[in-house]
Order: sequence, then C-alpha cells, then structure tokens
Amino acid sequence: MSQAAHQADDVTCTDADLVALLRAGDEEAISQLVEQWSPTMFRLARSFVASPQSAEDVVQEAWLGMLSGLARFEGRSSLRTWTFTILVNRARTRGAREARTVPQPPLAARGEPSVDDWFPAPGDETARSWSSIDAASRWDTAPESAVLSREALLELDRAVSALPPRQRQVVTMRDIGGMSAEEVCTALRITPANQRVLLHRARATLRTALAGYYRG
Repeated sequence: MSQAAHQADDVTCTDADLVALLRAGDEEAISQLVEQWSPTMFRLARSFVASPQSAEDVVQEAWLGMLSGLARFEGRSSLRTWTFTILVNRARTRGAREARTVPQPPLAARGEPSVDDWFPAPGDETARSWSSIDAASRWDTAPESAVLSREALLELDRAVSALPPRQRQVVTMRDIGGMSAEEVCTALRITPANQRVLLHRARATLRTALAGYYRG
C-alpha cells in the first residue's frame, strides 16, 4: 500500500488530506473510498430507482460526478456529505424519469408502532455490518449462531427493502452508513424534525419485523 493510500485509511486523515489525495489521482485512495462508501450508496440509490441496474448506474454517475467536480469542492460540507448529495440528486433525476415511463404500484399501508431507539449508534460495528451479509459471521464464532445471524440479516434486509422510500433512505444513511443526522438532512434536504420522525418510524418497523422473525 502506498504511503498516500495508508494516509487515506487512517482515521485521523482529515477531509482536506483526503481531498488532496483524490485530486492528486492516488488510485489506492480512490479505490479504498469506493469500497467503503459504495455499498451504502447503492442501497440509498435503490430507494429512488426502479432496478438494481439503475442503482448501479446512479452510483457510477455519482462517483464520476464527485471525482470530476473535486476542483470545485470548497469544503462547506464534509466530502462524504457532498458525495451523497450528488448521489441523491442523480438518483432523484433518474427515478423521476423512470416514473414517467414505468407504472409504479401503490405503497402498501402498514402499522408504525412506537418504540424506543433500539438500533446501534451510527458507527457501531453492528450497524456497519448491515452493508454486508457476510459480516454476520463476526457476530458469533459458533457455526449455528453464524447461520442464525445471517438469516436474521437477510430478514432485516427484506424489511429495509419494504420500507417507504423516505424511511428507507434515512435508516440506510443513519444505521447502515453510520452517517450523522446533519449529513442526512443536508443530502436529502429534509428538516431535523422530519429526519427524526422518519428514522423513528423506520426503526420501529424493523424492530417489529425482527421480533416476528425471532418469535417464529
């Protein structure tokens, strides 16, 4: 690994350091960043567009937009917030275009139970593990527990996919991507109060889904 790429992987690396690496065209730094952010970017894009292929296209467009626009990046927000804002704008545009040509089924009504916050805080290892089903094996070393954890993650993934788009977007960014409330509000252009309500409802629905799975 190059010294520059090692710096990009260092938790003490500032946004300014990272931007400098990217502007210099450090391929390892770019590769690491794509690997870290792309799973959450794909999940977020998928909540706006009609197919996985469209979501993949949006993610690629967002990366190209971010890298080509680095010269204009002024640091008014974090690099991650800026990148996810580009992603959301691309995804919204594509989703709107698809909606004009592809009939969309109505969202099914569902109950929204009220519960206390239950999911791990942003940045928690279990929250990050949502982005990869294989990460379930880290929850427990016993084979039986690993299988159960993997099944639970699959059930959770299905429940996330069934959420209303706005709830899915917020919980994806907060609990899967480990992003802050401020980052979510900036990227999605929503108020802090709206962000809290959407996150609370999404977490409540997901907790109910998991409770049903474990009772079963």
